[in-house]
Amino acid sequence: MYPAELTTPMAKDLTDFGFTSLQTVEEVDHQLTKNEGTTLVVVNSVCGCAAANARPGAKMSIQGSKKPDQLFTVFAGVDKSATDRAREYMLPYPPSSPSIALFKDGKLVHMLERHHIEGHTAQDIAQNLQKAFDHHC
Repeated sequence: MYPAELTTPMAKDLTDFGFTSLQTVEEVDHQLTKNEGTTLVVVNSVCGCAAANARPGAKMSIQGSKKPDQLFTVFAGVDKSATDRAREYMLPYPPSSPSIALFKDGKLVHMLERHHIEGHTAQDIAQNLQKAFDHHC
């Protein structure tokens, strides 16, 4: 587990931009079992590719005309039980930090794992997500 002094600014990078932090198993279950609409979930992380690519890419992606109905985040290494539960909804993909998942009507329809994020620009990630939004939102 990481100290709050370290992770709070990283979490706020998304929550100040409209993402809701899910910190318990119950919150994750409540939000991800809804079977209507689209939901974007960012698995946040302290790693450099989260700071340079994943968080900025996720924020840029929702600036287009099409975007998910709901925006959530869980923080790997901080909210372990919530992150573990969110990752269960992302199966069959293995745990990955950071990662970004898009759900439609309760089903996983698009996934960016760490290897899709690391080494790619925030613009690349935003464009990838926007294409998924165009198709599913």
